[in-house]
Amino acid sequence: MNIKDLDFSYPEHLVATERAETSRVLRVRAGQIEELSPFEALLAEFRAGDLLVLNDSRVLRRRVFTQSGLEILFLAPLDPEKTLWRVLCPSSRWKQGVLEKIPEGIELELVERGRTQVVRASSALQESYFETHGEMPLPPYIQKARGERHNRKSDLVQYQTAWARRDGSLAAPTASLHFTSEHLEILRRKGVRVETLTLHVGLGTFMPISVEDLNEHVMHSETVMVPPETWRAVLETHSQGGRVWALGTTVTRALESTALGLLDGSEKTGFAGATDLFIRPGYEWRVIDVLMTNFHQPRSTLYALVAAFAGLETVRKAYAWAIEREFRLFSYGDLSVWSR
Repeated sequence: MNIKDLDFSYPEHLVATERAETSRVLRVRAGQIEELSPFEALLAEFRAGDLLVLNDSRVLRRRVFTQSGLEILFLAPLDPEKTLWRVLCPSSRWKQGVLEKIPEGIELELVERGRTQVVRASSALQESYFETHGEMPLPPYIQKARGERHNRKSDLVQYQTAWARRDGSLAAPTASLHFTSEHLEILRRKGVRVETLTLHVGLGTFMPISVEDLNEHVMHSETVMVPPETWRAVLETHSQGGRVWALGTTVTRALESTALGLLDGSEKTGFAGATDLFIRPGYEWRVIDVLMTNFHQPRSTLYALVAAFAGLETVRKAYAWAIEREFRLFSYGDLSVWSR
């Protein structure tokens, strides 16, 4: 499959720059496209005996600006002292031998270039440092659409899910931004089971595809933890004729990785490890019955995942339908729900 197969165009004004009070919902079922309205109509689609699985990862404030204006996303420490870090930054603008300064007078030396980079800090960078001086790692297309490089105060709340509790993500599991704790309570009262897992969103989710042939794309690994009660709920739901609803592509990859045996563990202890699973058209589905997810950028692994679930032609038609009706796109945008 060629990367051009995942291409589409959209008007820039549809890129959402903040969360809406109420999300629009595009539903695609057996190839039929429609809008569910109001949002609560989506909750009526759930049946007693269904299972909803959420990602409880919490987004870290790891984006820091240097005094000269360079934007650096700190991905992970590479040494116990937390002075050596893998990062994403515009290294082409970082002159050789120049030390960049970040808050508290800390100096950074660029020691490795590439698709990701490595920097050495003059002092240890603990998580408390980023909580004080860091910003939420909003996608660049939101910054572009806003015409603003820095976070708004509202992003601290808007770019975090209602049930975020395990630190580790470098981007939000954005499908969850549409739901509140009250929505979950409504579902529970209907007899829907709600369980969580953890996938810390990293490069595997948000790095663009840079090759023409999708078979040559290498996914970065992301940390996954699936509690035993969540996996038991999956098995019980299917055995009793219920449906597994995945809230987001991260939940989807975590559950499918578990089913494929890519994680360590057992039904008794739960599963944990790292996954580099790249789901694209031709994938044989094992777990997910209904996929809820945001609209995704062209030429992305996330768009490829949706195409694998619903069929590429169906996804193309649905996206064109949604764009024509001015659905809001991407991380702060509206929701799509896919059933086969």
